Amino acid sequence: MTYQEFFEKVKETFLDADASGIEEHLAYQFNITGEAEGIFYVEVKEGKLYVEPYEYYDRDAIFTAPAELLMKIAEGKQDPLLAYTLKKLKVEGDLGKALKLKDLIASRKKAEKVKEKEEKKAGKTKRR
Repeated sequence: MTYQEFFEKVKETFLDADASGIEEHLAYQFNITGEAEGIFYVEVKEGKLYVEPYEYYDRDAIFTAPAELLMKIAEGKQDPLLAYTLKKLKVEGDLGKALKLKDLIASRKKAEKVKEKEEKKAGKTKRR
């Protein structure tokens, strides 16, 4: 997988998150190692989420890991705290703000469940 392919996939995954409930400013830089090597950032600002393929200089935390692990974290399939504890994920910066990545991922999973319920409901309505 190329960096561009990885970035597009991870951006789509993160943009499913609902950042409207996050009041504070969060800025994370992700350094991808190995295959698909590159950098991107995720920022929550005024309840809106931004994902861009650039380095972010005024960041709260930097996460460094292989693309496969970062994708699992973004999809909610890997707990970032566990990955950090097992030394699979390197974290630099404000650890308090870095921990809020879990909240962002949880909001994505919650939004995904709501979307699934709406789709099921719409499917039942169409069959009648």
